[in-house]
Amino acid sequence: MAEPQPGVVADGDGVRVGIVAPDATAVEFCLFKGEREVARHRLTARLGALWHGYVPGIGVGARYGFRAEGPWAPEEGHRFNPAKLLVDPWAVALDRDFRLHPALFDTGEHPDGTDSAPYLPKGVVAGSAAAPLTLPPLPPLPQGPRVIYEAHVRGFTMRHPAIPEAIRGTFAALGHPAAIAHLQRLGVTHVELLPVAAGIDERHLPPLGLTNYWNYNPVGWLVPCPRLAPGGMAEVRAAVAALRTAGIGTILDVVFNHSGEGDAEGPTLSLRGLGNRAFYRTRGAGYANDAGTGNTLALDRPWPLRLVMDALRHWVVQAGIAGFRLDLAATLGRREEGFDPQAPLLSAMRQDPALRELLIIAEPWDIGTYELGRFPAGWGEWNDRFRDTARRFWRGGGGLLGELATRFAGSADVLGADRPAADSVNFVTAHDGFTLADLTAYIERRNWANGEENRDGTGENFSWNHGVEGPTEDPAVRARRAGDVRALLALLLTARGTPMLSMGDEAGRSQAGNNNAYAQDNPLSWFDWEEMDEWLVEFTAALVRARLAHPALHDGRRLTGAAIDSSGIPDVEWRRPDGGEPDWDNSRALAVVLYAEGDRALVALNGGEAPVPLAPPAAREGFAWRCLADSAGAEGDLAPRSIRLLAEAALG
Repeated sequence: MAEPQPGVVADGDGVRVGIVAPDATAVEFCLFKGEREVARHRLTARLGALWHGYVPGIGVGARYGFRAEGPWAPEEGHRFNPAKLLVDPWAVALDRDFRLHPALFDTGEHPDGTDSAPYLPKGVVAGSAAAPLTLPPLPPLPQGPRVIYEAHVRGFTMRHPAIPEAIRGTFAALGHPAAIAHLQRLGVTHVELLPVAAGIDERHLPPLGLTNYWNYNPVGWLVPCPRLAPGGMAEVRAAVAALRTAGIGTILDVVFNHSGEGDAEGPTLSLRGLGNRAFYRTRGAGYANDAGTGNTLALDRPWPLRLVMDALRHWVVQAGIAGFRLDLAATLGRREEGFDPQAPLLSAMRQDPALRELLIIAEPWDIGTYELGRFPAGWGEWNDRFRDTARRFWRGGGGLLGELATRFAGSADVLGADRPAADSVNFVTAHDGFTLADLTAYIERRNWANGEENRDGTGENFSWNHGVEGPTEDPAVRARRAGDVRALLALLLTARGTPMLSMGDEAGRSQAGNNNAYAQDNPLSWFDWEEMDEWLVEFTAALVRARLAHPALHDGRRLTGAAIDSSGIPDVEWRRPDGGEPDWDNSRALAVVLYAEGDRALVALNGGEAPVPLAPPAAREGFAWRCLADSAGAEGDLAPRSIRLLAEAALG
């Protein structure tokens, strides 16, 4: 007989039930019709921490939860209370979204006796029909160089006029031809979606009339958020398949560093009532708070590790996901004594057959540690050093040309010369922070709508405004801002590494200066298709096309300055735009000549306020230099605050 496993699965005659509750003294499997609890089945068999049993007569679609008995001793890490219904952390479907309610909280000196069942989502029993062999095959994943587009399922589709209103904001909308057409127009190879697993609002948001739009507060890690995917995993898979048919892979931003149960004052929803001390890093009656969200999952322990690995495999097998972005990945590598690059979860992912070939991207920090460059070779890492250097250089000032060149070359100084440049995930903006349009228009954040008196969000943005804060009708200021946006896009899309665009930056999207729009599920955060800057979209698409077409731009090997083939041409030459030796200490202009696989390109940048002469090196015999993009739309001299991209093209 097969060993019992976590989860609830129907087999035609009943359901096999397994739930992890290490310190519980008893566990009940509870069945519901509507909000009425119709049966409780006490699980009598136990295999270590796993309680299990078989309940006949229950089929696919039945709604369920758990209740666990045990000690109420918060100071010892135990918070058992059978009055609180608990969501199965291995559930693969829920009947509705999570919503906060006073009955979900259990924060007093003694356990609260209010039954929370009417206010908690119920798990929905899955059947063996969900096995991967019964699913239709998916188109192959895209191969080759990557350009990532970070997007929000809801924000990307809510205002698209060509998408039926009934499906806007969902995976069905993301898979709609109109949504995919924009991604194809840009030419991106992967979409990185903000978290889509079932989550809950932080408790301070509902009184403010706000919700957690970004959804970085998970409770059901194997469950698509019912709001984003009312059709469940089948809807997710259909959208992923449509994207893959269009040559676009899907990356999920996943949150395993904490759960939506929050700190000791938070709601009891699942893990807290099943095995608080086993699943979390407890500190007396409280929790370690490495993620800054109230609790930390203990991922160096077997069952939390198993939960995360099962969740990752589930999304890959059931939905066809191409990769994952690990939110606050430094926390995922923590042991009790601190960060360990060989931590159990990181090591498990590297050897797992379902995961080891996928694109994995780490956010290499949390609130207490910064670990850029310490993740495995072959994994991407969000490179905030690229972001900050690009912003500081383009804002103005001296002494940054050498630093910018290092970032442009793939940041070997922090990621290591033995790792491919593609491991550096370069970005200038992301969901967290100013949009690109706002970066050039606001010095101060404008987060008053978040209800935290403008204290939230970072105050260190390295932004600028050309003398006018916020919107302006001044044509000169508008032109300078637009030029800066184009130049930063050109810098991002010509640098060594893996570029990541943030949703709407290619179209001039603004958030009116809000640099922490996590709670703004409204037009402030949504893509405004009616106001899209078509010229900027075409400019961005031209840069993406150039990057993907030219190995000199997308080659992942480290630059050495040495010849790499029989041509004798070095892989990189650092020059002044007029051809002389760079002035690393005093200049704000640079030309980079790149060569790979018989392809040659030149990226010339001028961060100064005056034009500079541009003199490309002699083209190879039978070739001529051709301009692929110029952020200032200029010819001849390199315009102030601009970037020009040239490539050799064969004559005839």
